[in-house]
Amino acid sequence: MSGDIPAPLAEFPFIHWLNVRFRDLDTLGHVNNSVYATYLESARIDFYSHLTGLPLEQLNIILAELTISYKAPAFFNDRLGVGIRIASFGTKSFSMQYAIARAADGALIASARSVLVMYDYAQGKTVPVPDDLRQRVAEL
Repeated sequence: MSGDIPAPLAEFPFIHWLNVRFRDLDTLGHVNNSVYATYLESARIDFYSHLTGLPLEQLNIILAELTISYKAPAFFNDRLGVGIRIASFGTKSFSMQYAIARAADGALIASARSVLVMYDYAQGKTVPVPDDLRQRVAEL
């Protein structure tokens, strides 16, 4: 599949690529279930920064919920793509959908969903989703 987007990622407007590191493995030789949350976090921050242009120190979201469904194992040195999109908006929150697929064979490794809340860290409270974020997502 050299250079091709794996089929499970074709419908996602943003893909974050990563390589499985040795430290990601458990004693059975595959990626440990807890590591997938870190993969999703990296993709989420990369995508949100891309959408907003904000540096990490100014990100104004907080994770409220994360659900992961494991489909197939990933192994050392696999190249994985994390497809990500905003699935829906609420007043002060939005949900994201993810798919993780292996570049070599296109296998779907995991799918996930998260809920993010807009948060003003200086005031310590939730805030409405900005219209410009909704607009950027619509443009994708």
